Amino acid sequence: MDRVIYTAMTGASQTLNRQAAVAQNLANVSTDGYRAEEHRLRAVQLQSNAAQKGLATRAFVVDASTHTDFSPGPMINTGRPFDMAVQGQGWIAVQAPDGSEAYTRNGSFELSVNGVLQTRSGWPVQGDGGPISIPPEVKTSVGIDGTISVVPESGAQNTVNTVGRVKLVNPPEADLVRGADGLFRMKDGSAAPADEQARIAAGHIEGSNVNAAEQMVTMISLARQFEMQMKVLSSAQANDNAATQILAVK
Repeated sequence: MDRVIYTAMTGASQTLNRQAAVAQNLANVSTDGYRAEEHRLRAVQLQSNAAQKGLATRAFVVDASTHTDFSPGPMINTGRPFDMAVQGQGWIAVQAPDGSEAYTRNGSFELSVNGVLQTRSGWPVQGDGGPISIPPEVKTSVGIDGTISVVPESGAQNTVNTVGRVKLVNPPEADLVRGADGLFRMKDGSAAPADEQARIAAGHIEGSNVNAAEQMVTMISLARQFEMQMKVLSSAQANDNAATQILAVK
């Protein structure tokens, strides 16, 4: 059997994995704060245990790493008091159901029935001292540093109270890993320290950084690569059948 089938097979398999990543990016083109994902492939020379190794003519394709595009997405003005977009580098800390910290760029927040500031999935937004609670019947404003202030809608309306400050972090991108829920966490499981230099734009959300046109072109290119690799497999099978007929005893 021609060993070229293994080269084509691994190439086709990894191409399918890249297509899955592109499909995921396209599915999240309108997801606020989403970061595009890309699988990076590399060729690995086949290692032989034979006494006479011969020429290094065989190479397999392996998935070397999963790369995340951390470039910022477009800023969208919503005017909602609880929408927040991180300006430049940085992340908003939220509390996962298991009590650990996770980080997101999706700042489309809302209040729970108990007045806790949370994500659309119900995860509390982390403040300096834990989840942030907003009292009822107040007007809310968010400062550029994440400080949340409230003014009563009745009574002494000139009284400004600070109820908390959104925890903003900016760990090295290499220390972050994407979870199955789409949020990022520290690789070592620790909580990133707050970054005093991170800034927030209130009344805005950050859109996905996925370029739909670029992803569609990539999808078409990957489809052509897959077809080419399958053609190599078909050609190898045809060559094998022809060789079998030649060597067959008449």
